[in-house]
Amino acid sequence: MPGPPACRSGLGSRTWPRETGRVALLFAFAPLFFAFEIWQLVMAERYLGLKQIARGIDPRELGLGELTAACWSLALLAYGAWMALMLFQPLGRFQSLMLLGVSGLGFAVRRGCGLKWVLVILTFEGSVRIGMLLSLCALAWRHLL
Repeated sequence: MPGPPACRSGLGSRTWPRETGRVALLFAFAPLFFAFEIWQLVMAERYLGLKQIARGIDPRELGLGELTAACWSLALLAYGAWMALMLFQPLGRFQSLMLLGVSGLGFAVRRGCGLKWVLVILTFEGSVRIGMLLSLCALAWRHLL
């Protein structure tokens, strides 16, 4: 016997959990972090791109501007906190778990590989995270209608 509509939160359910405002607010950050992922891919290509590798330039020596580094660091911290908060929501828990897992695995692999492979790993990692963010956006859209 199924429970009341407020208790059902599976993919087939059209009802939001009890805290509708909080859940909708958390899902509203997905497009923002989608744009952040695109920005990260552009920055990775700029600092670790094929031209930089061909020139033999170590991107760690280039350095970022203080404002760029501060914004990037704050965005990464906010992104991590958002992913952790999304784990407590019944909708999008799988996507959040995948976002955290891919981020952690990507960081671990990048630490142990050579400079030439960092761009490849960052691109793959970013594309998986973009896919998960698009999935979150589609899930939120479907449940809002």
